[in-house]
Amino acid sequence: MTSTSRRAYGVKGAPYAFLLPATILFALFFALPIGYAVWLSFRKVKVSGLGLGSGARKEVWAGLENYTDALTDNELVGGALRVLGYGCIVVPVMLGLALLFALMLDSDKVRLAPFTRLAIFLPYAIPGVVAALLWGFLYLPDVSPFYYVLEKLGLPQPDLLDGGPLYLALSNIAVWGGTGFNMIVIYTSLQAIPAEVYEAAKLDGATPLQIALKIKIPMVAPSLVLTFFFSIIATLQVFNEPTTLKPLTNSVSTTWSPLMKVYQDAFGKGDIYAAAAQATIIALATLLLSFGFLRAANRRQKQEAAR
Repeated sequence: MTSTSRRAYGVKGAPYAFLLPATILFALFFALPIGYAVWLSFRKVKVSGLGLGSGARKEVWAGLENYTDALTDNELVGGALRVLGYGCIVVPVMLGLALLFALMLDSDKVRLAPFTRLAIFLPYAIPGVVAALLWGFLYLPDVSPFYYVLEKLGLPQPDLLDGGPLYLALSNIAVWGGTGFNMIVIYTSLQAIPAEVYEAAKLDGATPLQIALKIKIPMVAPSLVLTFFFSIIATLQVFNEPTTLKPLTNSVSTTWSPLMKVYQDAFGKGDIYAAAAQATIIALATLLLSFGFLRAANRRQKQEAAR
């Protein structure tokens, strides 16, 4: 092989050399655990006799039995329905506030924009468990300053950790922590819009409200799709908030959300095979919902572009 050939071969192989470390890490810490979880989901433990002695408990092939049990498990289905109701509150409120704050910060008349932007984003920097603990104590009547003020004013003191208000309490934690991140994504897209577009609209007599509704929001639609996509995934994977609030109330069960059900089966009951099947179902549901939403969004963008 000549020096020219070796040099050309080295140039062609350079991208693969740079990708190799990331590929190895991806395989070890992402692909391999997923593959192992899928493999476990098709297995189960068979107990012989009284289950005593060596060889009395052995791992055998279970086929689709774990998946059938998971899909007919009332606790898993109930958790999915609870998360659905939780998501119907969190996603529209969080994205609506994020869009509103981004539009307000993008206004020419806003003051102290850097401070306001940091103040809105700051809750996102707080770990989810810490945020849930903070709000959990604010929800407790015995220690919350809000309940003290309501008591002094003679106003009703609702129990936010019981019944229907529990959904609002959990949703508030998610909205408080996630609005800032989504606001930054949308605000960055607004900053990328050329100033000439706004100047042309002002020359045509457009008001700030018309500019916001007919120019800014349509032009940041891709960012709205992206934030909606992330919010859906985060909603399906809700775990920190209900798990952290569970010691504070009896209204949150150990299987309140699907991921809590997976955790309970894996580490509470020790049935990692059923937990693996449930985790695989949740992952597939997330993938299908995400893929379907992105495909519908892309189809709509193509239709609008063709008009």
